[in-house]
Amino acid sequence: MEERMRAVRFYEPGNIRLEEIEIPKIGPDEILVKIKAALTCGTDVKMYKRGHPKIKPPMTLGHEFSGIIAEVGEKVAARFEVGQRVAIANSAPCNTCFFCKIGKPNLCEHLLETLIGFSVDGAFAEYIRVPAPIVRQNTYTVPADISFEEAAMLEPLACAVNGNDTANISLGDTVVIIGSGPIGLIHLQLARLKGAAKTIVTDLQEERLKIASKLGADVVIDASKEDQLSRVRELTNGLGADVVVEAVGLPQTWELAVTMTRKAGTTLFFGGCPSGAKITLDTERIHYEDLTLKGIFHHTPLSVRKAYNLIVSGRFDGKTLITDTMPLSDLERALKKMSEGQCIKIAITP
Repeated sequence: MEERMRAVRFYEPGNIRLEEIEIPKIGPDEILVKIKAALTCGTDVKMYKRGHPKIKPPMTLGHEFSGIIAEVGEKVAARFEVGQRVAIANSAPCNTCFFCKIGKPNLCEHLLETLIGFSVDGAFAEYIRVPAPIVRQNTYTVPADISFEEAAMLEPLACAVNGNDTANISLGDTVVIIGSGPIGLIHLQLARLKGAAKTIVTDLQEERLKIASKLGADVVIDASKEDQLSRVRELTNGLGADVVVEAVGLPQTWELAVTMTRKAGTTLFFGGCPSGAKITLDTERIHYEDLTLKGIFHHTPLSVRKAYNLIVSGRFDGKTLITDTMPLSDLERALKKMSEGQCIKIAITP
């Protein structure tokens, strides 16, 4: 195997470079994976434009990926071997810290130590080193009939599954999803799988709403042309939705999500707002109308397993969310295209 590889390295906001660097060396409990597909993510766009306080440049970004095992550490369990097709989540919990012990491994105090694309070099490269905790807990072999692009959806799907589980969607519910970007479209599919009777998706971009309709949304609302709150109330006989999922990450849409939620309903804040953002809430509504407001972050080994099962069973449509494919050398163009809202996800191929 060649000793060097190509990788896109982040140096500072707006400054990424395609370079030739050494192929990473793996430890006895790790694996080396040859990247076959790495997907762009809104988080990658934010990091490219603004940087991240946890990142120490130079760093290779990219955390949604799949590939083929190129090398296996001597202590890796027998279920992994060179040549296997794999899908891998971007972190794994320690299982010993306070939050792991109380059943919140997504908040593991040691999460950053294995976080691919943040503290561990990521997938916008030809090869990637997978840390031991991820090998043990969040690495899955992929059947031949599942494309590498579909398999690379494991991480974002696992995050959405974690959120979907906490939203407690019931059979027959009306669910509103604010935002039809990749996460909103994933939540749409999960809500339908949970038995939602009516799914309503809102967005400002007509092309994204067309994809939402293709994926089964019962109603799409173009918020650039009509008042989405009035429309939701009209569609719910003035009550509001049983569950509202905010998948944009702006303070104004967080507040809107609460307003759209019926009495005794649930608002799921999935989209992450800019650091330091604040929102205003009507305390009277929260108290007297018995509202449930939930935040959610990241994934757990259980949600990763559920996401994997959805992908390999064919119940989740990942293909429709990948609207373009570009080579590694075009990553900067891909991130700019993502930031302009011209696509859902782009598959980067080395």
